[in-house]
Amino acid sequence: MIIPCIDLQEGRAVQLVHGRKLRLAVKDVFGLLERFRDYPLLHVIDLDAAMGRGSNARLVGQLCRKAPMRVRVGGGIRTTARAKRILAAGAEKVIIGSAAFRNGGVNRDLLSRLAAAVGKKRIIVAVDTQGGRILVRGWQEKLRLTPDKVFPELEPYASEFLCTYVDAEGTMRGTSLRWFRQLRKGTQLPITAAGGIRSGREVRELERLGMNAAVGMALYLDRLR
Repeated sequence: MIIPCIDLQEGRAVQLVHGRKLRLAVKDVFGLLERFRDYPLLHVIDLDAAMGRGSNARLVGQLCRKAPMRVRVGGGIRTTARAKRILAAGAEKVIIGSAAFRNGGVNRDLLSRLAAAVGKKRIIVAVDTQGGRILVRGWQEKLRLTPDKVFPELEPYASEFLCTYVDAEGTMRGTSLRWFRQLRKGTQLPITAAGGIRSGREVRELERLGMNAAVGMALYLDRLR
């Protein structure tokens, strides 16, 4: 399954290279709902909240309420109260990234409280990597952790994982299928792959691995072939 992504920054939908360099921006964010209306799922990520540089909370809530498809929301969700508000706004699931980690390890305290409050079926944990190691704080900080070390610790609190191969994010050069094959060996939970996916061949190969494909740049540029 292909999942379109709306990454929010300063009220716009943006696409960044490696999570840093702005490649394109779309002011008509709600127009993207119409453009993506035939897809059953949508990812909405508040990049400003993830980076601790502000919030698009109101816009996130509006997208959840207006979207014709199921919506999964991430970016800056660090408390059970925030997660509850997003779910109450209409999100199907919340995506927990940086908050899932603390002091270089898994933040079991928060994850256990979150699972108790909303149920693990409504939690996705983002395990995003660069150079094989996990990134947090809007991909600005690299931990010593690797996915294979943390998957077993995270599984009790999540229904699935979102794994972004940041090395290729926004580059339109294709993703690393080899990397996702390696990740597939680390957990039995569903995985949504992201990061540089640009072709139908990659989507089909990920599907053979039992993974969804979250796609940004290739859809925005209408180059997914």
